[in-house]
Amino acid sequence: MSSIEFASSYFLYGLIIIPLLVVWYIFSGRKNQAYVKFSDTSFFNGMPRSWRIYARHILFVIEMCALALLIIALARPQSSSKSQKINVEGIDIVLTIDLSSSMLAQDLRPDRLEAAKNISADFVKGRPEDRMGLVVFASETFTQVPLTTDHGMLLNMMKELKCGMLEDGTAIGDGLASSVSRLKDSEAISKVVILLTDGDNNAGSIDPATAAEMAKLFGIRVYTIGVGTRGTAPYPVQTPFGGIQYQQIPVTINEPLLQQIADETGGKYYRATSNEKLEQIYDEIDQLERSKIEINEFTRVHEEFLPFVLIGLALLLLGFILKNTVFKTLTD
Repeated sequence: MSSIEFASSYFLYGLIIIPLLVVWYIFSGRKNQAYVKFSDTSFFNGMPRSWRIYARHILFVIEMCALALLIIALARPQSSSKSQKINVEGIDIVLTIDLSSSMLAQDLRPDRLEAAKNISADFVKGRPEDRMGLVVFASETFTQVPLTTDHGMLLNMMKELKCGMLEDGTAIGDGLASSVSRLKDSEAISKVVILLTDGDNNAGSIDPATAAEMAKLFGIRVYTIGVGTRGTAPYPVQTPFGGIQYQQIPVTINEPLLQQIADETGGKYYRATSNEKLEQIYDEIDQLERSKIEINEFTRVHEEFLPFVLIGLALLLLGFILKNTVFKTLTD
């Protein structure tokens, strides 16, 4: 990126002399006309006028242009080129999402899973500098997307998440351990797991407390989110006739466990009882975990007065030559 500035811009006020000289030239030219008295001027009426009569003002125009260029040169025009070196130290984040059947409860709109997918997608879109991964779990766990900067692919895979992809259950410990394994070798300045669930650990082979200790060992912060209203929530149940009816089921989120995981790893526990609350939670995590961006700006200044001087001197030389050749008889 470049721009033009003047180091001695006050010299530009000298350009005011140009219009003053133009006025002086017009009025002085009328007074300096040569006159010869003739008793009868009809002799001159049929004589063609020389082109030099009309071109006699060229010398003045050349001189004014030369003067303007030299004044601009005195103001020292400078071009500056700026460049930026941006160093981004991103954060590696693994989104760990519960796919157990209870995520179909509709205390969030349209249900817990769809709300989690939509709001998580907005979170991903707002962090283009970070590498992100996606781990899902029910009674077993699966790495849907390893750490990547290809957020488009991550968002597409997130859209495909459905309850029933994995055997039903809630293996919080296994889900967290899989997320830790994806982050343990990362060299990012910050490593984060966002674990979202709506239940209690009732499956899997790894105890959640053990998984939390593993996360702490590798310097991974875990933000835990318990999704669901308090009390009961409407849950879709298929009838023998193929229809769907809704039953109120109790919400059983193991908040002490999620709080323990967060505390152990230096993260934070949140309870999302609505879509709006879940959005606020992701916004807060977004503010807590920001990438480090270092911007170094370089500016180079180049003197640009020389072309103005050369062109101005060239015009003065041209005016001198014309004055002593083509317009010699008109000016002497």
